[in-house]
Amino acid sequence: MLTVTLHTLRTRWATLVGSFVALSLGVALLTVTGLALASSLDAPDRAPERFAAAPVVVRGLDALRVPTPVGDRTERLARPRAVPAGTVAELRRLGRVVEDRSFAVRAERGPGDLVGHPWSTAAFAPYGIDAGRAPRAADEVVVTGDWAAPGERLRTDRGVVEVVGTVPDRGFENAVFYTDAEAARLSPVSLQLVVDADASAVRDAVRGSAGVRVLTGDERRYADADPERDSEAMTAMNALFGTAGGVSAFVSVFVVASTFAFAVAQRRREFGLLRTAGATPGQVRRTVLAEGLAVGAVASAAGCALGSYGAPHLAAWVVDEGLAPAWFSIGDHTWPYHTAFWTGLLVALCGAVTASWRAGRTGPAQALREVSVDTRTMTRGRWLSGGGLLLTALVTLGIALAGDPGDLLHRKTYVTRPMLLITAVALLAPVVVRPLTRLLAWLPARLPGAAGMLVRDNAAAGVRRTAAVAAPVLVTVALAGSLLGATATLNEAGATETRERTTADFVVEAPGDGGFDAETVDRLRAVPGAATVSPASSTAVYVLEEGVALVRSDARAVADPAALSATARLPLAAGRATDLDDGSIIVNEEWERHSVGESVRVWLGDGTERKLRIAAVMTTGTGDNGAYVTSANAPGVPVDRVDVTVAAGADAGAVADGLRDAVGPSGGQVSSRDEWVAAASPQTNGTTRAGLLLVLGIALLYTGISLVNTMVMATSDRTRDLAVLRLAGATRWQVLRLVGAESLTVVVVGAVLGLVVAVLNLSGMWAALRLLSVHSAPDLPWTPLAGVVATCAVLAVTASVVPAGLVLRRHAAESAGVRE
Repeated sequence: MLTVTLHTLRTRWATLVGSFVALSLGVALLTVTGLALASSLDAPDRAPERFAAAPVVVRGLDALRVPTPVGDRTERLARPRAVPAGTVAELRRLGRVVEDRSFAVRAERGPGDLVGHPWSTAAFAPYGIDAGRAPRAADEVVVTGDWAAPGERLRTDRGVVEVVGTVPDRGFENAVFYTDAEAARLSPVSLQLVVDADASAVRDAVRGSAGVRVLTGDERRYADADPERDSEAMTAMNALFGTAGGVSAFVSVFVVASTFAFAVAQRRREFGLLRTAGATPGQVRRTVLAEGLAVGAVASAAGCALGSYGAPHLAAWVVDEGLAPAWFSIGDHTWPYHTAFWTGLLVALCGAVTASWRAGRTGPAQALREVSVDTRTMTRGRWLSGGGLLLTALVTLGIALAGDPGDLLHRKTYVTRPMLLITAVALLAPVVVRPLTRLLAWLPARLPGAAGMLVRDNAAAGVRRTAAVAAPVLVTVALAGSLLGATATLNEAGATETRERTTADFVVEAPGDGGFDAETVDRLRAVPGAATVSPASSTAVYVLEEGVALVRSDARAVADPAALSATARLPLAAGRATDLDDGSIIVNEEWERHSVGESVRVWLGDGTERKLRIAAVMTTGTGDNGAYVTSANAPGVPVDRVDVTVAAGADAGAVADGLRDAVGPSGGQVSSRDEWVAAASPQTNGTTRAGLLLVLGIALLYTGISLVNTMVMATSDRTRDLAVLRLAGATRWQVLRLVGAESLTVVVVGAVLGLVVAVLNLSGMWAALRLLSVHSAPDLPWTPLAGVVATCAVLAVTASVVPAGLVLRRHAAESAGVRE
């Protein structure tokens, strides 16, 4: 039998190449995502940047630490505290103290991420003047880089200033240095300071000051802006590559198993002849296993080599897209190669064994009778597997809707749930392929000529071939529709929430990370025609749930609950917004305690512990409803947004002009309700979009190649059929048009099945949103889906017509007598 196996490998080169290509690309896909995932597990410690040359840095309380029965739980404070004045006085006795300040600056023609600092802190990076001089007056600044030159005057949101010097760009910030006095005026609160003294003496001086930290050595990096950005980026990369790896593993295993099953199904005549010649079922199975082992081992090794070549290109792409830090690269890891190789080999063997089991059990005559028309394509195992997976998908959906509908809105859920349905529909596809094909070809079959009838009957007769070719299209359409549709549906749900909540006629926003001072708010209140002016601030509250989980919830601090009710329509499930006062809080249904009148222990944005009464409860929504407190529970937090309603009979245009004049000196943005809703509605940001394209791009590229591969395999198996059509009188172009029409029909079958999967997934998400009190419609991405289907159609037609054209170049009688 080994000799027979070797001879059949030489004669069936198209099937062999098709199986090899599918498996090697699948293993390469697993290798690439595995190497990227392994390289994203750890991030190197970032060295200090702004304070690399500082002797000692003292930082105020910036983290909340709450003891629990299972250990302390910590969260970064939304509003860190300054170093206490008494502690600063003690430190000044030890040596020179330089107070650090950071504040956003917006300048015409300047970088969008400008940040202001006092000039005295420049020496700690260290920065050195490379042109001009240091600032000496309140309207003089020094900038990093070469975007402005000494002598230029800049118009900023902090006033007009003159550039008197520049320092080299060190790569980690775009800074504007003011005099120390001017920086203190612009940003009165200093959260950290540099002390030129012995570290042990500094620690003795701050002992007893709760939460104050002394940073030396590499710990000085915690004084930089966003010191955890590398580890956070790697955590995001780990989640991204984990998702990409999971999707890639599913797609590759699905396509490889389908390809191997189709390759074995093409050999039913060969199996029948072997059985007629006396081969036992066990010998047939061992033959297929030997081929699967040979092809699997070689293709898996080739896939690992191809993956090692592609992984560095993937790393370079994620760096260029801003998804990963500039230093990210593929490390020296071996486990991804082992995982990909043995997975590929196992899938090859499992696919071959599963597909050949039925062939080994059939008798010789029965196997030969099944060559021309596919019958009994649904085995008992296929019924059980497909029905079980479909039932599992529906039951788990029902459980999620009944217990935790919000879980269906999480990325991990809406990325993985389509896989169950895709596999179930693919396994059950032979049940619907024949009736669906006849339905799609019903009208063409009734047109003059035999082409439509042949398309219908050929596609319906070859159920296995149709299902195998439709499988890559099914995966492609289902994944694109489910993932893109999920993000679009969530964005539309968020936009609906924003639209329904906003009742103000105008929304005034503070520039950058800053806020409006009291004078600006007073000017806004004094604008003629403004009926209600509701200033609010961004803050956060923290709550300990189940005694062990410290949870942060973003919150809005409002000055007047009555004004809040007049300018916003909160999605309340219980209570009234006007009942909010300095001793209460508005929470949402996600909180462990969410009954009106109940008391809850919280920590405010600056870490202050309070016990507040629940005044009202909001619905969960898409998860962004947060909480509301009064301004008394957010001391020192600047107003960053003001909602304004227009009085009856007042001119809205005049009110808008008055609001712009009121915020003019501070650079605030005045937007109408519609403009605000459009700007504030959730949108898929660039990073998320790039990550989604990475996940989809890898999967769709592979399924596209697999579609071409399967079409070539299917067309090469029809050499005799095409020759018989020529001998029956069909011209070469008629045969090619017939082949192209059959390919389009099969693509449409796969697209319809994929669309069914996408619709079922989005329907589950829509039901979850309804249960969460968000009334928005599911958003199916028709334009991308049309592009995906069109691409599949072009690939399928090309991959079928080109090999068919090559076959038809031979004499019809010669092709009709070709050996199988």
